[in-house]
Amino acid sequence: MDKIKLVAVVGPTASGKTALGVEIAKEFNGEVVSADSMQIYKGLDIATAKPTEEEMQGIPHHLVGILDRDVSFSVADYVELAKKSIEDIVSRGKLPVLVGGTGLYISSLLDGIVFPDIKSDENVRKRIQKEIDEYGAEVVFEKLKAADPETAAELHPNNKVRVIRALEVYELTGRKLSEYKDESIKYPSPYDAVIIGIGAYDRSKLYDRINMRVDKMLENGLIDEAKEVFLAGGMKTSANAIGYKELIPYFENKSDLNTCIEKIKQETRRYAKRQLTWFRKNAKIQWIMLEELDNREKIHDYCRKIIAKQITL
Repeated sequence: MDKIKLVAVVGPTASGKTALGVEIAKEFNGEVVSADSMQIYKGLDIATAKPTEEEMQGIPHHLVGILDRDVSFSVADYVELAKKSIEDIVSRGKLPVLVGGTGLYISSLLDGIVFPDIKSDENVRKRIQKEIDEYGAEVVFEKLKAADPETAAELHPNNKVRVIRALEVYELTGRKLSEYKDESIKYPSPYDAVIIGIGAYDRSKLYDRINMRVDKMLENGLIDEAKEVFLAGGMKTSANAIGYKELIPYFENKSDLNTCIEKIKQETRRYAKRQLTWFRKNAKIQWIMLEELDNREKIHDYCRKIIAKQITL
């Protein structure tokens, strides 16, 4: 069976993935499939840099703002929905353009990972969550490192949803989540993907973009949006979304606003660093550097050539 051809645009936050993905979709009659773990939720717009109508430029975007904030969502759920979106796009003779920075979502989809059908146990999940609340995320993360070091190496200690799931799978089955992943990799991926990554020769340039983006978010109403989520009790879902949790001390009158804003910028820079570390492990990625993005025509010409070389539509 012929593999499904698609383009993926990956890289750290604030690197310009959205704009490049839209340009590629316009050039190659494509539609965008988001690969962002937070943009999938409704109402989490400003802090997650959800693309505006103007930024989309009329290009359909899939898996953006489709879930209520109280709905839990796993990597397996993402892969299933992304597959359906990709099949729909291809069925209409268009090119799927995967755009995002959630590395686990992207690698799981493109590598064709088949997830084990292990039902959640609410009692187990609540108990692990209680341990996090009582002892802290780092303590529970150490338990995961001892039980499944391979999975732990792919996660941040504060990614509580996935830490809980990995520990849950281990407890319910006695097997590591990474073992299931290794077994799944034996099956060939259904995709023939051109993967374009946006990086930076000088990381300070990326960090400057991040700082400016946060300032722009504040101008666009980030405080009001985060307060609305906070008052609605939606912080459970957005606990992993930078830009919300850092403002909680301000809403609780435990910290001043400037300190919280600086924390947002710091955490976003740290996240970008982790994203770059993740993507650099993938030898299939063809890199474009931020320093080159100013020459839009040169970049678009480069993208056209590498896409046209591998993909014939």
